[in-house]
Amino acid sequence: MTRIVVIDLHGQFTHLERRALRDIGVDTEIVSADTPADELDADGIVLSGGPDMDRVGNAPDYLDLDVPVFGICLGMQLIALERGGAVGGGDYGGYADVDVEIVDDEDPLVGSLAPETRVWASHADEVKELPAGFTHTATSDVCGIEAMSNVEAGLYGVQWHPEVAHTERGEEVFENFVTICESA
Repeated sequence: MTRIVVIDLHGQFTHLERRALRDIGVDTEIVSADTPADELDADGIVLSGGPDMDRVGNAPDYLDLDVPVFGICLGMQLIALERGGAVGGGDYGGYADVDVEIVDDEDPLVGSLAPETRVWASHADEVKELPAGFTHTATSDVCGIEAMSNVEAGLYGVQWHPEVAHTERGEEVFENFVTICESA
């Protein structure tokens, strides 16, 4: 059975990320971001959302493990910063329903979604510049970079929260990540 751990970056929806994975038959648990990288035993890692970069613990070290990593909101921003991208304050601010446009229908994480998909997202902070080697995979009127992927490195991220009921086809995003992990 595929095992994916959810790294707790202190977000309010972390438990829902675990539940979404459990509901699709994945062996999963929430793990503290203070866990040393060499103690993680998983086929994939989800970096949860969270309030700020000051509480990410050892999460940057997890990007160098030989397993796929899926960053959600703060998790995506962490990936971008650690790989040389830029993160800054969003013009829109807090949580809202947003229509995202999938701009890369070949992307293994979000490419299967409808060309326009309604999601629940926070834009207090957002990725402003992609790191080298990453592909821009989704956009919106509110945020230029709603999703990104580096398939070769096994690093993926979305600005929105696929684990909440307000997001259309959120379960599909988790199913796609499981497929990525099983193929790695």
